[in-house]
Amino acid sequence: MSEQESDARPELLVKLQERKERHKQRHIVHRAGVVVLGGFLVLAGIVMSGPGVPGPGIATIVVGLAFLALEFDRAERLLERVIVWGERAAQRAERTTPRQRTAAAVSFLVALGVFAWAALTYDIPLVPVL
Repeated sequence: MSEQESDARPELLVKLQERKERHKQRHIVHRAGVVVLGGFLVLAGIVMSGPGVPGPGIATIVVGLAFLALEFDRAERLLERVIVWGERAAQRAERTTPRQRTAAAVSFLVALGVFAWAALTYDIPLVPVL
């Protein structure tokens, strides 16, 4: 890979590639443990992403992918897409105008107020009843 190509890649991907090279030198038991942990985290993230289940599902899936990316190229490619997408989203968020940020904050507060009103008026429970 040329230096120009590595400069174009996000820093997280460069670090992942370096870590992957070090990981390949580890004992097979350690590497198997990383795969098991990564698989468990991805499955737990999928469960947490379900309706009515609390927890940071998407973040847990990404962490699990990071573990699996040390061993599997397909997981690395998927993680790379997630990182690039996240960086683009962050750049778009940085380019927002103060007017857009104010509109988003007002919209959120109005939606929160409407929900609070509906919860009090129609006796909607704030925590799902199992």
